[in-house]
Amino acid sequence: MEYKRGRYSWLLRPFLIIFDITVINVLAFYFFNFNEANLYFFSSAFLNNKHLLYIVYSIVLWLVSTSFLKFYHVYRYTSTINIISLIIKQFLVFGLIVYAFIGVFRSIDIQAFTTLKYLVYSFSLIGTIKLVSYFGLKTYRSYLKGNVRRVIIIGKGEGAEELKQLFTKRKELGYALKGVFANSENQKFTGNIADSFTFLDQDKSIDEIYCAIDELTEKQVNDYVKYAEINHCNIKFIPKTNKLLTKRLKTDYYNYLPVLSMPELALNNEFNTFIKRVFDVVFALLMIVLVLSWLTPLLFILIKLESKGPLFYKHKRNGINYKEFDCYKFRSLKTNKAEKGTYITQNDTRVTKIGKFLRKTSLDEFPQFYNVLKGDMSVVGPRPHMLSYTDDYSKKIDKYNFIFRHNVKPGVTGLAQIKGYRGEIKNDEDIINRIKYDNFYIENWSLVLDLKIIFQTMINVFKGQKEAY
Repeated sequence: MEYKRGRYSWLLRPFLIIFDITVINVLAFYFFNFNEANLYFFSSAFLNNKHLLYIVYSIVLWLVSTSFLKFYHVYRYTSTINIISLIIKQFLVFGLIVYAFIGVFRSIDIQAFTTLKYLVYSFSLIGTIKLVSYFGLKTYRSYLKGNVRRVIIIGKGEGAEELKQLFTKRKELGYALKGVFANSENQKFTGNIADSFTFLDQDKSIDEIYCAIDELTEKQVNDYVKYAEINHCNIKFIPKTNKLLTKRLKTDYYNYLPVLSMPELALNNEFNTFIKRVFDVVFALLMIVLVLSWLTPLLFILIKLESKGPLFYKHKRNGINYKEFDCYKFRSLKTNKAEKGTYITQNDTRVTKIGKFLRKTSLDEFPQFYNVLKGDMSVVGPRPHMLSYTDDYSKKIDKYNFIFRHNVKPGVTGLAQIKGYRGEIKNDEDIINRIKYDNFYIENWSLVLDLKIIFQTMINVFKGQKEAY
């Protein structure tokens, strides 16, 4: 999500929306003589009020069309030609909307030329105010030093250098460059990458971090993403200029330089997040009350009879935005000590008899419904990796795809898991396919897809999976 701190420029967008809607409706009253029209085929008093009908029609379709065209998505790095392009596109689309209204209600006697004049006058006002506000903000940034974003750059490559020049020379963009960090002996840098974390800890007012992602290790990327999440600042990525851009991350152009950032996923839309969270809480409560309430004491007896140790096994996992959390499972090993860098393998001697049954049926994962209630996990999502594997896997997977996967909450079950890509990683293809299915789920999420995955998971619990051991 895009964070904006300590500024009032965000008020400009709702002001422009209200202004534009006011313009199209006030001028409609002036140009269109609705009172002479007779909508004889409607008996409803509301529909016979022609102007009121047009107001509702125009407001709804204006909001829909501008949302579809991203008419109000103008940023400090947006070029003038792009704004003019948006105005022309909206003019053509809204023109069709207005002519469609007149075409449906044929009894409204309005000449085509009059309608064109209405559109030209409306968009002359709308376009003028849009451009005035755009250039007004640029002037405000250049001369009054207001509406400024404090940024740092991590990296020394061609893209990082180009971005540095852009921020330094184009004052009207409103970027205050506070430091450039890279592992280099060159004195032109503020410090090395390790120094950047000290800098960030001392200065909590940084708004945006720009990372040359190909110059960083996975752990360093993790640390920057976690910092950005905790401190509510934006993180963006500078790709190599000769590299094909990924479709999974949002691409913006600062001048001609591509800059990548986390996209607004359907899964992270506020309404969808609320719906999914409600579903998660309800489903988790049902599982805890109907299953874990009797399964937990029964397994406590069985696990304790076979081996010493706690009932639950707690281990660190990476969650959304690489946030670490304690993930719970029923203990299935004779020892509770995890061996770094090793998955449970087939015929592993550490697995107890009851543990084999738990792992085969995936019942060992059921305590993770407590993680769902805590908000660390979702019922359905990409399965969380152990911390020791995150860095290893990232070396085999394109960094952009790996970051994309960590942009949502992990799940108790997931699409990759029901497709058989779970447990032990025997070769590179296993982890590549796991990430592929995880990213497919994120890009195509729906509540129906969640229900299908849960249904298939329940089938797998009863029949078992050969990869579960």
